[in-house]
Amino acid sequence: MKAFLTTALLTPTLCGFNLFDPVPSDQMRELSADRPDATESAITVDAGHIQIEASLYNFAKNDDDESHLFGAINFKLGLTDHSDLQFVFDSYLSEDLGTGGGSSGFGDLTLRYKHNLWGNDGGDSSLALFPFVKIPTGGDLSNDEWEGGLIVPYGTTLYNGVGLGLMAEFDYVFDEDSQDHEPEFLHSAVLGFDLTERLGAFTEYVGIVTEDHYEAYLGGGLTYTVHENLVLDLGAQFGLNSSAEDLSLFTGFTLRL
Repeated sequence: MKAFLTTALLTPTLCGFNLFDPVPSDQMRELSADRPDATESAITVDAGHIQIEASLYNFAKNDDDESHLFGAINFKLGLTDHSDLQFVFDSYLSEDLGTGGGSSGFGDLTLRYKHNLWGNDGGDSSLALFPFVKIPTGGDLSNDEWEGGLIVPYGTTLYNGVGLGLMAEFDYVFDEDSQDHEPEFLHSAVLGFDLTERLGAFTEYVGIVTEDHYEAYLGGGLTYTVHENLVLDLGAQFGLNSSAEDLSLFTGFTLRL
């Protein structure tokens, strides 16, 4: 992997633009973000450019338990014409338990690598492979366990101004109850709509399969394009069954540099 990345980054004649030979601003593709929905985009950040995707505030409620997340950041760096590297930080999380307890602090670091297989520069569909690993940082809210998985996002255009995103995610996560790592499978489908030139909307279904239960969610939200390199967003997600978290509210932005 290291040798491949070195070759890809330093050989523009074979790979086009790269980290050290950025895509000119007038040749950059349309901004595409992994937020605000759970379904990831198959499109990567332009080579040599930075994209910051941040949650300003997330609120989640399940029965009497509540959590508040401030400043979760996904820092993305375009490596080549078809790949980017992402650093995901949960900046500050406060948890209030209905029993009267609670905790607060910083979470772990997640390192993600997205490789687009097709559709990065046009066409009616796109597909990517998206491995990731969660690195324990020893923070107050860290579970001190390594976790990881593979995300496979797919996107296509249904009609003019209407898009469909599908995603399968295979995870290997630590379960607090069993005190062991277990497989987990997440699947999602999202419909996106261009309401105006700047305003967009989405609705999404998310399902999570674990060894002992199934969680089902329905969500939706709005995006507003301030300019070609800045998009604001807000949304909500609702649990559809008893295993799912009751409610999640979120707002944030995507900024490309």
